[in-house]
Amino acid sequence: MLKKIFFPLISIFLAYNTYKLILVFDTASPDRLSLLLSFILAVLLNLFISGIFAFTGFAHPSSRLLPDAYYEVKNPKALSAAYNILGIKFFRSFLLIAFWGKEKNRKKYFNGTKSGIQNFDFQTRQSEFGHLGAFIVTTIVCMILLSNGHVITLLLTMALNIISNLYPIILQRMHRVQIQRLTKYISS
Repeated sequence: MLKKIFFPLISIFLAYNTYKLILVFDTASPDRLSLLLSFILAVLLNLFISGIFAFTGFAHPSSRLLPDAYYEVKNPKALSAAYNILGIKFFRSFLLIAFWGKEKNRKKYFNGTKSGIQNFDFQTRQSEFGHLGAFIVTTIVCMILLSNGHVITLLLTMALNIISNLYPIILQRMHRVQIQRLTKYISS
């Protein structure tokens, strides 16, 4: 109960700070920002915007805002090609080493049972929705950066956005390809 109130408040706090950070780009001249400061601002933008969606998703089933049809993978071959071309298997390996390698963390998503498949599907949807929302909002913020001439910050922000949001979206969709296959197998 507490997290259903507290986590959305954190999201509001992050949204406010994102707004305040965007105002910095309206007032600061691009040539006054060093590469290091541009990188720090790019990291903060990505963290704040991703946090807005993450904390909301921790408290509420935000993935239900999109229809079930969105979450169905209709072209697994094209998805697999994108997965391979973008090198997302290396990103997945990094996540396994850094965080998901611990059995306790993996069991939160999938415990090996039939009901665990439903939970895994829900968790992939929640994760994908959060990363999709963050990807879209961060891309919009990048347009604001571009209109204010902050090209270096834009490039850094978008690079981080691709790694921290687009890659997880594709990874979650790949998980759902496996979930769809497993669900078909179990029902037949």
